[in-house]
Amino acid sequence: MNNPVYIYESERLKFRRIGIEDYDDLAEMLTDPEVMYAWEHTFTREQIMEWIDRQLEYYHRDGVGYFAAASKDTGEIVGQIGLHYSDFQGNRVLEVCYMLKKRFWNQGYALEGAKAWLDYAKEQLGVNEAYAFVRTSNPSSMRVAEKAGMHRAGTFVKHYNGMDMEHFIYLVRWEGEC
Repeated sequence: MNNPVYIYESERLKFRRIGIEDYDDLAEMLTDPEVMYAWEHTFTREQIMEWIDRQLEYYHRDGVGYFAAASKDTGEIVGQIGLHYSDFQGNRVLEVCYMLKKRFWNQGYALEGAKAWLDYAKEQLGVNEAYAFVRTSNPSSMRVAEKAGMHRAGTFVKHYNGMDMEHFIYLVRWEGEC
């Protein structure tokens, strides 16, 4: 990508909107069964294109979505991290989201990115709370949410891709601080 426009950054990462030019980086994540195990399926080419279109729609409608997370040192995309709005129990809530290429696991990028986007939610968006919905079978994502300062607030079952999937609800509140 020529001269990408980065909209936010953390200590080691810089974030920009996802576009069609990110197809190969997204495919590395979305077609990897180990990365996608909590989703219980990998994506097809068509689903990856729909993913990109959905992020573009989120940016336009909400100003947030998954963002390409690039290493400040190398410029390489390590994953996708950001915020998006979800419908949850009849409410529209802000959710922090993170997904990394497998070769960048266990290097602190998910935690760094999640913390950065939670700070953004509080400071730039002025929200009082944010969520993370984590599969009960995904201990790595649970650790990220907990280390980012979120606490487990219950469980719910999400119907996705024809399956019922139990999730933990993680929550952080900043009431009175915004």
